[in-house]
Amino acid sequence: MGIDVPVVNAPMGGAAGGRLAAAVSRAGGLGMVGMGSAGTAEQLDAELRGVDGLDRPFGIGLVHWVVEARPGLLDRALAAGPALLSVSFGEDWPWVRRAHEAGVLAATQVGTVAAAMRAVDAGVDVLVARGAEGGGHGEPRVGTLALLTDLLDRVEVPVLAAGGIASGRGLAAVLAAGASAAWVGTAFAACPEATTQPAARGAMMAAEGDQTALTRTFDIDSGYPWPEHLPERVLTDGAGRPTPVNAGQGVGMVTAAEPAAELIARLCADAEELLRRWA
Repeated sequence: MGIDVPVVNAPMGGAAGGRLAAAVSRAGGLGMVGMGSAGTAEQLDAELRGVDGLDRPFGIGLVHWVVEARPGLLDRALAAGPALLSVSFGEDWPWVRRAHEAGVLAATQVGTVAAAMRAVDAGVDVLVARGAEGGGHGEPRVGTLALLTDLLDRVEVPVLAAGGIASGRGLAAVLAAGASAAWVGTAFAACPEATTQPAARGAMMAAEGDQTALTRTFDIDSGYPWPEHLPERVLTDGAGRPTPVNAGQGVGMVTAAEPAAELIARLCADAEELLRRWA
């Protein structure tokens, strides 16, 4: 897709807007604009202004059940001409054909080998092996490394690794295993270019990796129809109760609000040093 470094920012609803996507793409990665549970075509239009005039590839990430409820969202996404369209957390695949007809590569997040095989059979071009460590919504059944390595031995399409990757060592590990790139969420959510609320950003920088939990509480309270098998991983407070701040188990490695370009440069430099040492 013409990117320079194997880093993709996860299309996190409420964090990954156009400004973050543009910063990631300009730094050589693949910036993703994300629409979450409450995403609309109008909101996507607003965020896409952040990538106007961008001379680098970018992507868009959508939630399957939201696309089904708001068909205009997929129309707007494809009209924007992304290099990659990710639609996750569903089992209907007509969107793949529509992406291909628009000349756009199709990606989806998977949490099991069975889900990955169904996606490949449907024509998906890129798989995101989303391990149980990941923040936000997902199927928390298999850890990142176990899922990634199993998929790499079974499929021919590129596989990106997601879940718990927040350092150069983590990036080096998944690349050494054979991932085509890392799909990084929590570390980018703390960047100043993200649309993360200041209080949530501060909570992430103060948290340790064991201060997360899986919950459906906030989805139920908000009336979002997330399936029961797709809870979200969030930060916990001092008493161990879930808070409405999405974060993965790599959050303990997020200690500063680095600009996206600086974060990418650090991750890649550290990963390259380790890979050369191991070689």
